[in-house]
Amino acid sequence: MTRRLAALLTLLLVAACTGGGNGAAPAPSGDVPGDIVVASGRDVTGKDGIRQQLIDAWNQQQELKGSGFRARLVELPGSADEQRSQLLGALQSGSASYDVVNLDVTWVPEFAAARLVRPLPDDMVDKDVIPSVASTARWDGRVYAVPFNSDVGLLYYRRDHLAQADVRNIDPDKGIDWDDLRDAIIQVNDDRPQGYRNGWTTQLGPYEGRTVNAVEAFASAVGDFSLTDDEGHYDGNAEELAKGIAELRRRTEAPYLLPAATASDEAASLSDFTDGRTTFLRHWPYVYPALYRSFSAERLGVAPLPGRSVLGGQNLAVTGASQRPGAAAELIRFLTGRESERCLLDAGFAATRTSAYTDDDMRCTLVGVTPTASPTGEGTAGMPLDAAGRPRYARSTLLPALRDAVQRPRTPLYGAFTQTFTAELGRLFQEDPPSDSELAKSLDEALRKALPD
Repeated sequence: MTRRLAALLTLLLVAACTGGGNGAAPAPSGDVPGDIVVASGRDVTGKDGIRQQLIDAWNQQQELKGSGFRARLVELPGSADEQRSQLLGALQSGSASYDVVNLDVTWVPEFAAARLVRPLPDDMVDKDVIPSVASTARWDGRVYAVPFNSDVGLLYYRRDHLAQADVRNIDPDKGIDWDDLRDAIIQVNDDRPQGYRNGWTTQLGPYEGRTVNAVEAFASAVGDFSLTDDEGHYDGNAEELAKGIAELRRRTEAPYLLPAATASDEAASLSDFTDGRTTFLRHWPYVYPALYRSFSAERLGVAPLPGRSVLGGQNLAVTGASQRPGAAAELIRFLTGRESERCLLDAGFAATRTSAYTDDDMRCTLVGVTPTASPTGEGTAGMPLDAAGRPRYARSTLLPALRDAVQRPRTPLYGAFTQTFTAELGRLFQEDPPSDSELAKSLDEALRKALPD
């Protein structure tokens, strides 16, 4: 009874922060004034990037109100796995006074189940949030985090390579499947542009990138793909795994895949693409602005990934130890509000709200520097924009991809899952790989141990 009462009081304290969009409601009187510390991974938009700019905008509002609260961003070093370990250690030990944590969508069940983050009011994830993205915010029937920026796999391609090889029967912009992609690669392989080595590349190194690519292959092959039940326990079987392994093998065969891809991460695969060693690249939306600084729209294209694509992104949560839970929730409302999401989209992130893509009247006025369209339809960085100033591909390509994306397995033991999944599937890229059935049996046994009932 005492535990239930404590949980109810915690929920009421956070729920006291109400309001929508980017509006600000008074923080509960029980909050301790001072710095609200936000712990996050590196901002891919660079130093003093859009996340910091939005926090600065919130701070300006608080100064005008005289609230006594000020947000401070702390960027954690290292890879995503290293950042997860740092956050877990800090919150479990109480060694860092974080009020808000920016969690990878796959970490939400783990942090929620361990009570390292606290429940939030349901209305913090409203109907404007893209449904597939909204589903990442919940665990065990409750909202524990609010989608901040999303992510989804996309297909970037070199239009100049396809034109040089006279590829006319395949148009990625209109949607292609993996057979179409392989046919296009065969034609480019026959022509071989200068510096070219092989058809496509992605992130297959021994880290989360391999898990993402494998889940995309498995989901494309199996359909309603899920390796875990609602409680996060393993719920797969060797037969389904064999189908997924066969599809992953088909996508990564030597005649089509750049050999370096089996050891590549996001940076290495992007470099291979920009240097012309490959024609097709599976990557995330945040590279869109950077690629258009290297290529013109005539040379570069972006399209939906063939088959299913994995949902990524980060969600904001209030820590269980925060002494400012109401003000922290107010900050999250601001950072994930309608205008903030439009600012994130303009800066290169995948926004989490439908309105960022469809409401032409919603513009980013919170921060000082936003992309603006020129008479030729290009942004300040040479990035093609639509009439409302958004990245041109956002509404037609990015939004549908987010809506159709699949999640990775949801479990509090996600770290154990991805480590097992990545290690076992690494055998597929050895000189003498096992058969599909052999690898499926081994993977099935390993996952049953990693995710016990």
